[in-house]
Amino acid sequence: MNRFPILTAKHLALCLGLVLSFSLPAQPPAGYYNSANGLTGEDLKTALYNIIDNHTVVGYDNLWGAFENTDRRADNYVWDMYSNCNFTFGSNQCGGYTYECDCFNREHSFPQSWFNSASPMVSDLFQVYPTDGKVNGYRGNYPYGEVASPTHTTGNGSKVGPCSYPGYTGTVFEPIDEYKGDFARTYFYMATRYENLIAGWHANSPEAEAILLNNAFPAYETWFLNLLGEWHTNDPVSAKEIARNNAVYTYQHNRNPFIDNPDYAYEIWGVGTPTALPEPSNYPSEFSAHSILLQWNDATGSTLPQGYLIRMSSSGFSAISDPVDGVEYNGATDFTVPYGQGQFRVTNLSANTSYYFKIYGFSGSEGTINYKTDGVVPQVTQTTGL
Repeated sequence: MNRFPILTAKHLALCLGLVLSFSLPAQPPAGYYNSANGLTGEDLKTALYNIIDNHTVVGYDNLWGAFENTDRRADNYVWDMYSNCNFTFGSNQCGGYTYECDCFNREHSFPQSWFNSASPMVSDLFQVYPTDGKVNGYRGNYPYGEVASPTHTTGNGSKVGPCSYPGYTGTVFEPIDEYKGDFARTYFYMATRYENLIAGWHANSPEAEAILLNNAFPAYETWFLNLLGEWHTNDPVSAKEIARNNAVYTYQHNRNPFIDNPDYAYEIWGVGTPTALPEPSNYPSEFSAHSILLQWNDATGSTLPQGYLIRMSSSGFSAISDPVDGVEYNGATDFTVPYGQGQFRVTNLSANTSYYFKIYGFSGSEGTINYKTDGVVPQVTQTTGL
């Protein structure tokens, strides 16, 4: 088979006329994730499970045909994340293989031995990809990881060897950087779509036990979650993934939430880096402290007031005269407040100005209004800000 250069994010940007980032939008149906809004942690993961479960099962034999729509490069060859080969749909699919670029087959990125080849996992397009048969054989059932001293390096730079990532030393398969985020989001999907089953998979093989816990949450070992979070951050969602997510949706009628909303990984597991929103464009205008909050405890006694008259002056307490019974006061310096409110904010005041207040209880209304003016009238002064 002929080879083609590894597609980097730069190449994709040039080809597609866009810069790839976490903010690149996918196309979930309107309201698709509404039931997950406002949730975090295990609750969010379960809400997403309820959204994406019970998908339409494609069937293992039908994956070949589905790949023609989900994994087709712009030049019509197979988009294989394990090799640089130019595979043709139909004629180059495996029976058997001898060398790299011989043929492509169906790679379970989440090895099928981990879930006993059961349906619907075995044909879930969100985790089964077309890949070089020989490289698929090198990968075997090993977990994904990072390799510093490979025992084998494939044609496109993928590696097999002892894991150098902290927390695990067994044999792992390391895909190239270009697709690490793709596989991380695949694994976030698997823990979410199959949260009702994944707790029972950890004991199915030593390789499964290396990354899986015997629970639905967090589902993965800490070292593996940290690895996935780094891959998820360092290789953001690409145009390829968005197009594939949309294509798989036409078959299975569910989506990978971590492609549509990359921040879900952080909100559920605390891994990865949440999208940094741009800072606000402007400051608020006319920022000031040109108001005064008055507060009090209600009057007590055998006769309770119906309300209070607050009188204000900027000249001093002596400028505030006692109200006259039978007269209701309304104006820029008089405020009527009902009994039981306990506070009143005076607004639209001048900056850096001292204001003086007195408060009078009253009973009755209009011509029968009767103010309490004897004794010591409560008073307070306050200065507004600049």
